[in-house]
Amino acid sequence: MKVLKFGGTSVGSAASIQNVKNIVLDQASTKILVLSAMSGVTNKLVEICESIKGNSFEEIQTILEDLRRKHFQLIEELISDTSVQEIARGYVEDQIGEIKKLSHQPWSVQIESRILTTGESLLTYIFSEFLKAENISNVLLDAKDFMHVHNLENPDTAYIGKLISEKLDDSANDQIYITQGFVRLNERNEVATLKRGGSDFTATILGAAVNASEIQIWTDISGLHNNDPRYVENTHPVAQLSFEEAAELAYFGAKILHPQTISPVIGKDIPVYLKNTFTPESTGTCISSGVEKKGLKAISAKDDITAIKIKSNRMLMAHGFLKKIFEVFDIYETAIDMITTSEIAISLTIDDTRNLNEIVSELQTYGEISVDHAHSIICVVGEGLIEEKGSTKIFEILNEIPVRMISYGGSSNNISLLVDTRHKVQTLQKLHEKLFTEQVLISA
Repeated sequence: MKVLKFGGTSVGSAASIQNVKNIVLDQASTKILVLSAMSGVTNKLVEICESIKGNSFEEIQTILEDLRRKHFQLIEELISDTSVQEIARGYVEDQIGEIKKLSHQPWSVQIESRILTTGESLLTYIFSEFLKAENISNVLLDAKDFMHVHNLENPDTAYIGKLISEKLDDSANDQIYITQGFVRLNERNEVATLKRGGSDFTATILGAAVNASEIQIWTDISGLHNNDPRYVENTHPVAQLSFEEAAELAYFGAKILHPQTISPVIGKDIPVYLKNTFTPESTGTCISSGVEKKGLKAISAKDDITAIKIKSNRMLMAHGFLKKIFEVFDIYETAIDMITTSEIAISLTIDDTRNLNEIVSELQTYGEISVDHAHSIICVVGEGLIEEKGSTKIFEILNEIPVRMISYGGSSNNISLLVDTRHKVQTLQKLHEKLFTEQVLISA
């Protein structure tokens, strides 16, 4: 059994969905398809949630009309059978009506989650009806029946596997199952989400749950590139990454992967392929337990980083000082990304600032606190990177770019730099030049 996930741009139009159909039919074996909402739909649903908070009901009505028109047009372009069109339009109307009903209730996280996950429900229903109209047998599954993810950090894939196995037909050959990405039930059995981009996470959770032979994540990019192609010229897809390398890159900003995507499959040793829906013949990237070669693989950047510095003479030779600092962050459930220490100061970074004021207030007990916003972590990744002689070229950029922090040696496959976000693009370009372009010229 394979798990295939298709993102918003992959199902963003009738032509794109035809591509998805061809990709699915080209592959033998039973498949679970995990689909996102059409591109742009979740953003519209976010706007509805914001309008509910502001009691802007006219705005909600306008957005709902846009969503109705968008999905009606998709139905008309995909499905030729008018009776099936009518059934599909009826489903869209029901979902629009449900959103309208929810919008008149007081805002809550639960209301928001139910609205935000509607896009996936709409798309999977239309896609299923489209395949049936094309005489392609399929089964539409409701993710809320089995995606019981009570702990986002550690999903119980065995339990999810038990729940979904009750929905799968063991006797079926080459069956196609369709379900929604992004949605889950939380520990209170309430509808919740896996956060933005979470359909990737859905795919790997399900892949681990059913012990899939492989997982394919289809987007509009041909694999994970060795740098961010939005800012750097002459990047190229990385053919192979280890689970550890991919996890580092995803956590530190690689846009093609949800940060938690890889974690469910590491222990299962299930390969994950990153492919392009629009050029399916492209090799893409394979993420697996194997290490094809050691050394530099890719660079990624994570924005919206806040740097905190704690300066105190009491640190000098003081036993237990670091423990007290870490306990403050533990109390407020705030993860630390990078940390450096000296005899009288600690510098660290966080990306979750929801409890920043409370954290700073408590830290002031221990010393002088300074806080700097709008920073980026630039992460250079490769198996055994710190053992490679060429990696020292990273530090040559210190002559041109003010680097706030460096993390070196905490992991054998990751060197991280903290820079002001104003210098992010320049840093990515300079690192690419030093580590890829110049190295290729030297090799030649």
